[in-house]
Amino acid sequence: MIITLNDSGTPPVEQITDQMRGLITTGLLASGQRLPSVRQLASDLGVAPGTVAKAYRSLESDGFLVTRIGSGTKVSAEASSTPRDVLAAATELAVAGKRDGVDLDEAVRVLRAVWSA
Repeated sequence: MIITLNDSGTPPVEQITDQMRGLITTGLLASGQRLPSVRQLASDLGVAPGTVAKAYRSLESDGFLVTRIGSGTKVSAEASSTPRDVLAAATELAVAGKRDGVDLDEAVRVLRAVWSA
């Protein structure tokens, strides 16, 4: 699993939740795909199991994950990936923003403004 934590000041549980949500919506984690156990992912990331469990619970309550006793945690069948055109446009915005020195917060502000227009 491609999750990394940084010292940005954002709590690890939010970083895990945001990155997993991104992996699911971009289709990098497919519907029905089994996720590492809470203990395994916590060990891999160097965080407490409770941190990963909290992220999994949050994603489950948002409909991204399904947990079944005995079969582990999987990406929900109802979790849909972002349409390819939207993903391509988002990728283009990210590339242009990085190239032109626009940070993520500013890019989000621009997107919100364009969205509302």
